[in-house]
Formats: sequence, C-alpha cells, structure tokens
Amino acid sequence: MVIRIYFAAACMVMITAGIAARLGYLSLVEKEFLQGQGDARAIRMELINAHRGTIWDSRGKPLAVSSPVISLWANPKEISRNWESPEKANRNMDKVVQLAKFLGITAAELMQRMENARDRDFVYLVRRLPPPVARRILSLDLGGVFEEKEYHRYYPTGEVTAHLLGINDIEDRGQEGLELSFNKRLSGSPGRMKVLKDRNGGIVRELMLVDDARPGQDLKLSIDLRVQYHAYRELKTAISHLGAKSGSIVILDVTTGQVLSMVNQPSFNPNNRKKLSIDAVKNRAVTDRFEPGSTVKPLTVAVALQSGYPIDTEINTSPGELIVGKFTVRDPRDYGVLDLRRVIAKSSQVGISKLALKLDAEEVWEMSRQVGFGQSTGSGFPGESSGILPNHSRWSDIERVTFAYGYGLMVTPLQLAGAYQVIASGGIKRDISLLHEGAVKETRVLDENIANSLRMMLKSVVTEGTATRAAIPGYQVAGKTGTVRKMGENGYVDNRHLAFFVGMIPAEDPKLVGVVLVNEPGTKAYGGGAVAAPIFSRVMAGTLRLLGVPPDLPVADFSSKRGHG
Repeated sequence: MVIRIYFAAACMVMITAGIAARLGYLSLVEKEFLQGQGDARAIRMELINAHRGTIWDSRGKPLAVSSPVISLWANPKEISRNWESPEKANRNMDKVVQLAKFLGITAAELMQRMENARDRDFVYLVRRLPPPVARRILSLDLGGVFEEKEYHRYYPTGEVTAHLLGINDIEDRGQEGLELSFNKRLSGSPGRMKVLKDRNGGIVRELMLVDDARPGQDLKLSIDLRVQYHAYRELKTAISHLGAKSGSIVILDVTTGQVLSMVNQPSFNPNNRKKLSIDAVKNRAVTDRFEPGSTVKPLTVAVALQSGYPIDTEINTSPGELIVGKFTVRDPRDYGVLDLRRVIAKSSQVGISKLALKLDAEEVWEMSRQVGFGQSTGSGFPGESSGILPNHSRWSDIERVTFAYGYGLMVTPLQLAGAYQVIASGGIKRDISLLHEGAVKETRVLDENIANSLRMMLKSVVTEGTATRAAIPGYQVAGKTGTVRKMGENGYVDNRHLAFFVGMIPAEDPKLVGVVLVNEPGTKAYGGGAVAAPIFSRVMAGTLRLLGVPPDLPVADFSSKRGHG
C-alpha cells in the first residue's frame, strides 16, 4: 500500500516536472514562434479608406464632394449564435427584428441570409449609411455586427452636371465622365492600420498606424456653374416645348479653348442611380455624332478663298436646282446670282455645290481635317467620338457636292464648336479643355484674313439670312444654321430631323462660341433657324450677362433687325 502511494506520488512529481519543463521550453525556446502564431490569429492589417478629391467649377463652387459614411458588416458565424438556442433567441429577438427593420427585410429573411452565409467570416449588411443612422444600429449591441468607415460621393448640382461629371461605383471608383477619366488623380491612396481583433472579427484595439491614407487631389474644371445652370434650364425648357427627343449645348471660351458649359437633355440624377441605362449616362455632346449639314459650308468657301477666288465671286444659282449625275440638288427657291457672302447667308445648296465642283476635293477634305473633324478634340473625356471623315480615293461629283454641304461626314457637337472656334480666333486651332489649368496649345490652320472674311459672311446669316432669330440685342452675332434628315432603315427619312445652330459672339471680336443641337423636334417648323437659333439667342444672351461681356452695338440698332425667319 505504501509502495503504491510512493509510486503515485513519484508519477505526479514526474508529470509536474514534465509540464514545467515543457512550459519552460515553450516560454524560452519557442516564445517568438508561438507569439507570432498568436498575433497572426489576432493582429490584422486594416485598410483606411482615402478621401476622394473634390471637383470644383472654375469659380470654386463644389460639383462633386465626398462625405464620411459608415458601412455595416456582419460575421455570419457570430451573428447566428444569437439564435442558436431558444434562450438566446428570446433574449436577442427584439434586436434582430430592429436590425432587420433597418435593412428593409423581415427578421426571418435576415436569419436565413446569415444562415446561408454561415461558412463566411464577412458579409455586408448595408453600405454607406449616415453616421447617426449607423450608430443607432450599432447601439443595439447585437453580437457579430461591425462598422467600416467609408466615403460617399455626393453631387450638389445633380442632373445639371451629371453627364459631365459621370458617376462612381459602390467602391467609389469612377465609372463614367470625368470621375472615370481622372479617377487615379481623384482617388488617392488608402492607408493601413495594425489592429487587434477578437475571434469574431471585431476591432479590440488600434495598435499602430503603418501607412497614413493620402487623400486624392482636387480637380478644378473650366465649367462656370452659373453658365451651366442657365444653359441647362434653357435647354430643358426648349426640349420640352418642342417635344424633341434630345438636345445638347456646348459653350467654348474662344481665347482658351476651355469649355464653359456642356449640357444635355434628357439628363439623370447621379445621386439616385436606380435603373440607370448606358444610354442615360452617356454625354451626347461628345459621344453622339451627326452629319453637320450646312454648318460646314463656310469651310468650302474658305478653300475657295485660299485658292484665289475673290470674296465677291458670283455664282448663278438659277433656276434653283442643279443636276449632278442621277441626283438633283435644290434650293428652297431660285435665288438667282449670289456672291459668296450671300451663298452662306441664304445657305444655297446649288451655290455651294457649283463652288465645290470647281475646287479640289482633297483640299476641301483637308480643310475639314485641319479644323478638327475626324479626330479627338483633346478634351480627354472618356468615350469621346472622333467622328467620321471619309477620304475617298476617287471622289465622284455627287460625293464632292454632298460633302460640301455636310452629308457623308459625321461630327460631334464638341467638334463642331471646335471648328468654329478656329474661325472665331482668326484661324488658330486650340485643343479643347475641360480643366481650368494648363497651357493652351495653339496651331494656325487658317489665314487670319480668310478667317475674318468668313466671320463677316457669317454675320449676314443672322442679319439677313436663315438665322435672324439668333440675334441678340446689343451684340453682333455670327453663325450658321444646319438642318439634316436622319437615317432610317431604308435611307434618309423626311419626318425625322436634326436642327442645329453654331455661332460666335461678339462677331467683331468673338469671346464665345456656342453650339445648339436639337434631335427630332416635334414641331411643324423643324429647321435650325426656327428651332435651334432662338435657343442660342436666349442661352448666349444670358451667358454674356453672367460673364459681363459689354455690348458692341447700341441696343436699338440690332433689335430693329430681329426677324422670324
């Protein structure tokens, strides 16, 4: 009996000594390894989201801002424990019901959702809540629910700048517009924080800042929000009144090539992006291309002047039509003999066709290329169309004629504005910019005297030609109307039109170029002079006032010449 007691005691001593030896070994020899293994299961690197840069207009008004929000996530394994026994379920059911109510679902749906994700450690419950709302949910103190600090993009100007700014995805990455093209600049770099987490994934303590988050850079645009609001309001009213399918307006600063305003209708609210289609978010002013019609006639005249034709060259347009191969080109009426100025003022198809047939087709094509057709404007806007500028190996007579009055090539509203900016600036082409910063790249593509002559011809379009309704009291306006039929399944159709007007003001020393495009007006009068020119007049009159551009004519002198053509 005594031997058994001694034996048992000896075994206990040996076991105790073995445990002590093992503990000593682990604490002394394996300490670093074990501590590292423990830390690996408890210490984690947490990302710190970076603040996205603000987008401003040219006068410092915010267009896109990021505000702090809180996203809630859950550890399904932990949250499911809240109802794994009847006792826990009874104790936590009120909290589960309240959480489900916040999420817009039933308690049963929440429980099933967590059960389906039971093998996961992380699932979002709701993204981007205002902090006070998130705090109310967290105050339920329901185990397994945690917070993540993020930022939410907000657009104070809503649909007014929607197509220009674009939108971000749920991770705050640019998806459309300038948010996309300048995403890297705006995004910044996230930081990293070493944290101690419990077994359920909740942060117990912040241990050390490893990398500080670097906020994104701000972006200052060339857009003047005052002008943007004004143009948007006028376009929205006009499109509704005309029953048109859509419309666009672009306004450029002649001296810098900067875009002061770019608006489209219909628009969308970037702060409420439910059921948005690709068609709804695209910026039609830079992506949609169309045949420019009569707005390119001044370019054909420019080639004639470069080729040595005098400015008073006369063309006999009688009897108001011209047979070209199997086709007949017609004017609305017989204009008789017209000089080059009146060919532009009356927008004579016959006159410009006869002139085009006398000129070298490649030179006419080259003029279109030099003013920017068939190539990017340099704006950097994502998805910008370069249009279509076909160069035929051998031009037929009808191709030469139709090209001269704007069929067979395609441009965007922004490209058309850029082409007229060349005329307005005395023959200097400038890359178009949407930013307030940066040097202006300039290239002379047209003789200054020729550009000035074209500008004077375009004045007569407004004073006595097809665009009398583009006139603005106190200012000389120069510009050109355009009206084209749209393509259908079997060619051009007679009941679907594009109407546009492009002009510059003040005509003697242009400061602004504006383009107005109306797609499929539903009114009886559908021409550029009747539809687009009045919109141009209202938009540019308000823009001149907002920018403080002084009149260059006595009001009485110009108001008396307004017509209704």
